[in-house]
Amino acid sequence: MLEKIPLPVKGIMDILEENHYQAFVVGGCVRDVLMGRNPKDWDITTDAEPNEIQNLFPESFYENSFGTVSVKVTPFLDTKNPDREYDIIEITTYRSESDYTDGRHPKEVAFEKELSQDLARRDFTINALAYGRLNGQWELIDLYDGASDLKKKCLRTVGNPEERFSEDALRLMRAVRFVTEFRTPSKDDICQSDWIIEKATLKALKNLSKNITLISWERIRDEFSKILLSSNPAFGIQLLEDTDLLQYIMPELREGIDVTQNLHHIYTVWEHNLRALHTCPSPKLHVRIASLLHDVAKPRTKRGNGYRSTFYNHDHVGAKMTHTILTRLRYPKEIISKATLLVDQHLFYYNVDEVTEASVRRLVKRVGLENMPDLMDVRIGDRLGSGVPKAKPYKLRHLEYMIEKVSKDPLSVKMLAIKGTDLINDLGIKPGPTIGAILDVLLAEVLEDPTKNTPALLLQRSKELEHDSLDELRLLAKERITTEKESADKNIKKKHWVE
Repeated sequence: MLEKIPLPVKGIMDILEENHYQAFVVGGCVRDVLMGRNPKDWDITTDAEPNEIQNLFPESFYENSFGTVSVKVTPFLDTKNPDREYDIIEITTYRSESDYTDGRHPKEVAFEKELSQDLARRDFTINALAYGRLNGQWELIDLYDGASDLKKKCLRTVGNPEERFSEDALRLMRAVRFVTEFRTPSKDDICQSDWIIEKATLKALKNLSKNITLISWERIRDEFSKILLSSNPAFGIQLLEDTDLLQYIMPELREGIDVTQNLHHIYTVWEHNLRALHTCPSPKLHVRIASLLHDVAKPRTKRGNGYRSTFYNHDHVGAKMTHTILTRLRYPKEIISKATLLVDQHLFYYNVDEVTEASVRRLVKRVGLENMPDLMDVRIGDRLGSGVPKAKPYKLRHLEYMIEKVSKDPLSVKMLAIKGTDLINDLGIKPGPTIGAILDVLLAEVLEDPTKNTPALLLQRSKELEHDSLDELRLLAKERITTEKESADKNIKKKHWVE
């Protein structure tokens, strides 16, 4: 494992040890390396206290009361920001915690001198792993059999699970999130997993599930988002239900359990919503939220029973419910707005032989051109989540063709760098057919040579055309414009595999 430790991390450990302090990489980074994953960050634990750490590392800051000093180092992490000035390595003093009075934060934090005291406070065995020099030799420190649990794919708390979850109720969500993230993705099976939650840990999780209400909505939202953005989002939602947590986070979604649908669906509303999320092709958070909640209002709008039941206006009612849910979870306004829009518009109607260009323009105007790919992804998840075999049938491909067709700048005089009013004001040409004829000729010439599309050149050319007989030129111009339109349309059809 030594070769996996990045040089900036090892450099900090070396400095601590040279100054007679202990230093171990600890927690998630050790776990991830043992799992063959690339750690997102690296944490070090030590017996040095915060003021001692800062004395050794001038490029650091200490902005908390629980012993974590942040040290600035040369960028080395694999992030989406290649232009950042530095990365952060967190160094935390060994500590013990006690008196968790609010179900989240310890009332007392005491700095310790032994690694074992620090590992004893951690949540799960797989996160209570440390690696560093012990008696001069690099060793894995594993006091709670976390490495064995990793091999068995078993999530287990450190010590008594009731105590661990009572100390910090956010660990309830973290347990679900870890199992969701670590599960091997399955294309077909949403419910089964190669990871398990150990029996006593699972029992305590269920017994204390109500304690999640002690946690701020912001922290719940962050864990919920990580579940949705994982490679197993539908499994994670099912696990939230199985552990009795979902009722306190998103009770509206549970209303679809055992609610049957009509002749177009083989799954219950609950099953369909999860399958729509499972098959949604988008990695975007707001699109996955919309896929999960697109039919959230069906239980409230259902009328009748059996194959003839209806769910009129469930899209619009669902949009209002989505807005309420996401506001409660403290999502940013942009996420709320986009997810709500997609739920509201997910039932757009489109049949190749019935829908006109005008109606497609109205759809694009309602949804926004920039949101149309997201809406298509919600529809794809909706289709596959209903059990149909094909994600994008011909009519959806045809819709994509129509959207691109109507959204492109039309081959018209609107493309020109001058307007008819410019001919009137600058050249003194009287309003009438002559202006239209000149503009048509100009467009035809610009299509041949786009470099001519400047105000100066077009006005100069207009002077030359002003007194010409334009009927024949206009006819040729229209033929040229029509040819360009047909060619552009043919290319768009070919791109979307439509006829």
